[in-house]
Order: sequence, then structure tokens, then C-alpha cells
Amino acid sequence: MTLTPSFSPWFQFAKPNPLARLRLFCFSYAGGSASAFRLWGGHLSPQIELYPVQLPGRESRLREAPFTQLPPLIQSLSQAIRPHLNKPFAFFGHSMGGLVGFELARELRRQHLATPLHLMVSARRAPQLPDSDRPIHSLPDAEFLEEIRNLKGTPEEVLDNNDLMQVMLPVLRADFAVCETYVYTHEEPLSCPITAFGGWQDDEISKDELVAWREQTRAFFMLRMFEGGHFFLHSERDLLLQSIAQGLLPLLRMTSFA
Repeated sequence: MTLTPSFSPWFQFAKPNPLARLRLFCFSYAGGSASAFRLWGGHLSPQIELYPVQLPGRESRLREAPFTQLPPLIQSLSQAIRPHLNKPFAFFGHSMGGLVGFELARELRRQHLATPLHLMVSARRAPQLPDSDRPIHSLPDAEFLEEIRNLKGTPEEVLDNNDLMQVMLPVLRADFAVCETYVYTHEEPLSCPITAFGGWQDDEISKDELVAWREQTRAFFMLRMFEGGHFFLHSERDLLLQSIAQGLLPLLRMTSFA
């Protein structure tokens, strides 16, 4: 019998299902939150438990300071996730979330804890590749917001709402700082399969940068491209969820509980 882990602010939007055979942890993009995945549960198998991850500084954790560097974020998250590793699991992360999922998987391995059975990364270049874009997290507000606007992931009505942007700016800056100060260190490839998802019209991440994720696994690698730009996870959500479900199906077949 699998026990339901106690409440955690990191996983407060989780949909516990004692009969599920697999747990899917989802990590959002810079400036995003757990609510980005709130509608996913109805599109996945009832055998999959959806666990969107809520980072500090947004929505229900608005009063908490967001992280500005990846190592302390990963350390805190690795402690928070421990009680929730009592069931086979997989990771999905979009953009910044892909980097978080990758480094969390490596940290769990360092701590000799359970590791994901599958890592799915979306709209994120392979971690060993240098970021050729100029850092933007410390730009003046007007320039920073223009860069955010160019990514086309934040609705115009949000960008034009001064009060709302005053709330969002610290989180956006912090998340971009997390990504832009990241320093990759070489370790052995992960033992789990990796699937990379990308958008054909993504001006930020190229197909070649996605294919380079192949170097980070000793298991199989798969690439799937969709129509759309950097935020195809919204515009092509149904097709993306179909691909995620297909990728998790073999795990459902191999997992069983007494």
C-alpha cells in the first residue's frame, strides 16, 4: 500500500491518486508557475499522478523570495521532493524547467536516492552547450520587459498592466538569473531515457541544440518537434500531451505494485 505524502508548498497542486502507478513532476518556464500544468491531468492516463512543482516567489508562494541561482534551488528542491519519491516517477520541464529537471535528476543520483525513469525536456538547449545570448536579468526595466515581450510567452495585456508587472518582475529577473548564471559541470550521463521537445519556429532554441541532449543519457534518446515558437507547450498542448503520454506508456507497463 502506497502512503500519500504530507502537504508541501512545493507540490500543493498535486493530484494524489493512490491507484496511480507513476508520478509525473512538472517544472515550469521562467516566470511561470504550477498553474501552467493545471489542465494536464485530464489529458493523461488515470494511472499517472500529476505533480506540478511550485517554486517560491509566485502564486501561493508569492511572499517567499525566489531563487536567483540554480545550486541552492536544486538543494532545497531535492530535500522537498524526498518524501514524494515513494512511487516510480518521471520529470517534464519546459525551458528553465528542463534545466531544473536535469540538475535535480543529477542531484538525486549524487544523494543515492531514486531517480526519474524518464526525463522530458522541452524548449531548452542541452546543458553542456554555451548560451550565446546576452544576459538580460540585470537590464533596466524597460529593456528587460522588451526582451520578455520578444519571447512571446507573456500576454500583451499582462505586459501592459503596470501593477501586475511590478509583482512579476522580481520573479522574472530571478528566474533569468538562475538560467544565465548556470555553470555546467561534467558528470556521467544519466541512466534514464531523455526525450527532447522543440518548436520549429522557436527563435531561441534550435533543433541541433535539442539533439545535443543525446549526450546526457546512456539510454535511448528521442526528439519530437512541433509547430510553434518557444511556448508551443500552450499552442500545441494537445499534441505535446499525446507525445508525453506515449513516452510514459512503457513505464506504466513495467511498473506494478503489490
